[in-house]
Amino acid sequence: MPFPTHFLWGGATSANQIEGAYLEDGKCLSVDDVIGRLVPSNATQAQPTRKRSLTEVSSAEIEEAIHSTDMSRYAKRHGIDFYHHYKEDIALLAQMGFNVFRLSIAWSRIFPEAHGQSNPAGLAFYEDVFRTLKAYGIEPLVTISHYDAPLYIATDYHGWQNREVLDLFIRFMHTVVDHFHPYVKYWLTFNELDGIKHHPFDAGALVEDHFAPEDFETAIYQATHHQLLASALTVQYVHQIDPDAQVGCMTAYHPFYPMTPDPQDVLDAMKKTEESLESTDIQVFGAYSPALIKQLEQRKIHIQMDEKDAEILAHGTVDFVSFSYYSSATATSHPLEEEDGDIYTFINGPRNPYLKKSEWGSAIDPLGLRISLNQLYARYHLPLFIVENGLGAKDVLQADGTIEDDERIAYLKEHLICLHDAIQIDCIPVMGYTSWGCIDCVSAGSSQMSKRYGFIYVDLDDEGQGTYRRYPKKSFYWYQRVIATNGASLFENETKNAV
Repeated sequence: MPFPTHFLWGGATSANQIEGAYLEDGKCLSVDDVIGRLVPSNATQAQPTRKRSLTEVSSAEIEEAIHSTDMSRYAKRHGIDFYHHYKEDIALLAQMGFNVFRLSIAWSRIFPEAHGQSNPAGLAFYEDVFRTLKAYGIEPLVTISHYDAPLYIATDYHGWQNREVLDLFIRFMHTVVDHFHPYVKYWLTFNELDGIKHHPFDAGALVEDHFAPEDFETAIYQATHHQLLASALTVQYVHQIDPDAQVGCMTAYHPFYPMTPDPQDVLDAMKKTEESLESTDIQVFGAYSPALIKQLEQRKIHIQMDEKDAEILAHGTVDFVSFSYYSSATATSHPLEEEDGDIYTFINGPRNPYLKKSEWGSAIDPLGLRISLNQLYARYHLPLFIVENGLGAKDVLQADGTIEDDERIAYLKEHLICLHDAIQIDCIPVMGYTSWGCIDCVSAGSSQMSKRYGFIYVDLDDEGQGTYRRYPKKSFYWYQRVIATNGASLFENETKNAV
């Protein structure tokens, strides 16, 4: 049995990883424009008080980046130049048969100054992107905030912990929704809102050395609270402007498996799951849970709230839950000699001996996607949308212009079969599937080009050298057939073998 008739097939990107043109047509620097590749820096940095994310920077590093013109080090400044290639890129997506494309809107392109006027060139760019998508019959799935706040939010306002930033965001959001609601049916408020705990700079514009060490965790939760309010107010506003539009939240999800049957390991896995869904729970249920309130009290984290905040959260619950899924994780209460996991994430734990690993260390677990869908639907009873999934790998461009990415095809096929089973066997309502980085883009964590996810190869290396020419990979034609058959081609070999 194929996928549902109106299933949304496509791919996902973010503005900061594909657009480039980082100072063109009025755009200002964003937080991601000052996150460099892992190379020696002349800036000094004090020892961080917690495990440091690869996307964290110090005040000195920000100052160094502001004055740097090194496009190879700050790769997101050039991205894949979607800003000038979007018509070509969208045509390729349409050739694959996409009926949905996830993208984000760069706040720094719409409001280059905190209190200035909106930028006409930025609005015109996105409007033409949406018009082009619509001309091909592709629905835009728009993330309003995807880890790329204007840099002035970090330097002038000390990040999202400052309630003034909420007001600035609401102005940006109103502008975006007012201009683009005729083109957009599906909105996401924040990308992986839960991620602010793991990489607070790009997710929350928080610079750790702006705060006393004992205050930084509170700043993270205060920033999270303001983003939750922003999410709820976005839901309310979109519904006011367009009652037929749907607004979802987005979380990074990975099922935690207990390493052993030891009840302590089971409890540890359960607690890690609860922690990972703190923000999603609030976006779905409209309130902080009693357990979370108690935990914050015990950890002496006091979130400043206005009297109206509870009402805002209660009246701004989402219509659907979207999530990224790349791998599962294991949990144990026992000490570990060595952690296992993707070196660019914080999803680490003991190695699962039953699963293979990707080149970057992530556990490859297709069945984990089916498990995730069941867990999330049992918890929320809302439609689900898989908005990120894929395999980061090194691809080789052959002399004849072909790219044989059979490993990616195998990864995606196994995951899509498990998605199919969750829909058809487990009766989980899933709106659609957008693979991550459908066209090669700069890696979020490492700012590399060599960690490629796409169906379309972009001729660009880690040093920013290349022609920017696009080449369809073998997976391009494979995914094209998956979409054309609404998933039936995933089972063709099995059908032939059965005959």
